[in-house]
Amino acid sequence: MTKLYKLSLTFITLLLFLTGCGDPIKAQIEQQLPVTQQRVKQLANALENGQVRNANLIKQYAQKVVQLKPDLAPLINEFKKDATKKGPMFLALVDRLNTVKTQPQMFKNSQAMFDELLNIYQAADPVLYSDALSDPLNVLADMSDGKLPRVNSLSKAQSKRANKAQDFGTGQQLVGNPSYGHWQTGSSGTSFWAWYGMYSMFGNLMGRPVYYNDWGRSRNYSYYNDYGRSRYSSPSQLNKQTKLETRTRKSFASRGQKFTSPYAKNRAGASSLSGQSKSAQKSANRFRANNRSKSKYARSSRNKNASFRNSRTSTSRGFRRGK
Repeated sequence: MTKLYKLSLTFITLLLFLTGCGDPIKAQIEQQLPVTQQRVKQLANALENGQVRNANLIKQYAQKVVQLKPDLAPLINEFKKDATKKGPMFLALVDRLNTVKTQPQMFKNSQAMFDELLNIYQAADPVLYSDALSDPLNVLADMSDGKLPRVNSLSKAQSKRANKAQDFGTGQQLVGNPSYGHWQTGSSGTSFWAWYGMYSMFGNLMGRPVYYNDWGRSRNYSYYNDYGRSRYSSPSQLNKQTKLETRTRKSFASRGQKFTSPYAKNRAGASSLSGQSKSAQKSANRFRANNRSKSKYARSSRNKNASFRNSRTSTSRGFRRGK
């Protein structure tokens, strides 16, 4: 198995080298791929050896919560996976890495592929990953009805007051996180949060569906939505989130109403986060600022060139579609 892995890695490296001649970005991909693979492997070892702080706390919290609420044992046992290589967050990193290796056509260009490798590398940092685990950990804390304290986060009441947020019930930190569910659009055109597998038990705990319109306007703090989204989402997942936001904004505009992006500003609620998470947030804020700037320029350019485009009889293809 080891020999097969080495042969596979050698083949991928050779392929990237042959296709990357003359393209500096492809050369960077060739260098970054084995480094990112090694980082993911190191994270797996850290999880197995009990070296990820919040993973260890998840095990401890799960053991105590299952004693308090044995009827929720199937759901709690699902959370115990988050402390291992079988957790949805870790498996998502592995899946994204495999996509880079085996499906390069999924990326619009070499730069997008290189950026994904960097994002996976940073997401697999054990300290950053521990911060990301604060969401499922704090869901367990909330399930204990106050008997276990939240970690890296203000209390539920404090963050709710700070953000003037709506209480969407136990499990709300995981809403919007593609490792645990997805936004589903019903026949009426309204989108609601649909949990994966065993997490659907949260539907009973919450008592009612979480609708995107309400959540987007008055969600509370969560690590994923306020710090980790750009690191712990694949490009396709981020694209789906953007499309849903755009569709919702247009729907509101048609009724003369305004819809603000759920990610337009960071919610208050984090405490004792690592330096890596704070750096990641600054990077994400710069990314959003650059995108807003580009968006304003694009709108201005479209207005200036409208008459030029309308005079053409043929339809031009967007740059994302390639040649």
